[in-house]
Amino acid sequence: MHIRLINPNSTASMTNQALESALRVANAATHVSAVNPTRTPVSIEGSADEALAVPDMLSEIRKGEREGVDAYVIACFDDPGLHAAREVAKGPVIGICQAAVQVAMTISRRFSVVTTLPRSVPIIEDIVQAYGAGHHCRAVHAIDLPVLGLEEDPETAERLLVETIERAKLYDRAEAIILGCAGMSSLCDRLAKATGVPVIDGVTAALKIAEALVGAGYVTSKVNAYDFPRQKGPAPADVDLPLIAANS
Repeated sequence: MHIRLINPNSTASMTNQALESALRVANAATHVSAVNPTRTPVSIEGSADEALAVPDMLSEIRKGEREGVDAYVIACFDDPGLHAAREVAKGPVIGICQAAVQVAMTISRRFSVVTTLPRSVPIIEDIVQAYGAGHHCRAVHAIDLPVLGLEEDPETAERLLVETIERAKLYDRAEAIILGCAGMSSLCDRLAKATGVPVIDGVTAALKIAEALVGAGYVTSKVNAYDFPRQKGPAPADVDLPLIAANS
């Protein structure tokens, strides 16, 4: 099977990091490729960034459809354009927030989310509520560090994450922690070891869910809501975007 990881922002180093995280858990027979657009914001930090990223993300999915990709992982915790992506794709499209929430609800009764900036807190609260997990989510915390700061100052990022997770364990009584940014995926194992609490990375969670769905033969329903978009005039002039990394 071929699973494509799409980072909706234009930072290639973040795409490569997410791919490395996915490859650590992928089955040997699974081909995983990763790509990011080049004309989108360098990071997605709010609704305006999401809106700017979605058109090129959908173009990349249309390209994947022509290449026979079996499933897609949207590697942004806000799950931007997820429903639109499911209209475009034949196979499953997995958002890393939804995947992480599903895993957290399976392995714990109560969880908390740790993200980057305070502005992301209400956005994530709304998404978690929309996924039916509001009662299970104790809190959403921000370490007050921009997304790109995760790469620019990794030592500070890891320290803030450990401190915030420890507080969530104590004050939220959280039984699991979700990392609320794809850029945190490389820290997952170290954070779990340092804090003694299950730490869930949405990239790896989404990759394994995508593998399971494709392996079981499930595809996206094209009855009503997720049916392919109706053609209204000329087909979109998609631009082929560069493939950032891939494994065989």
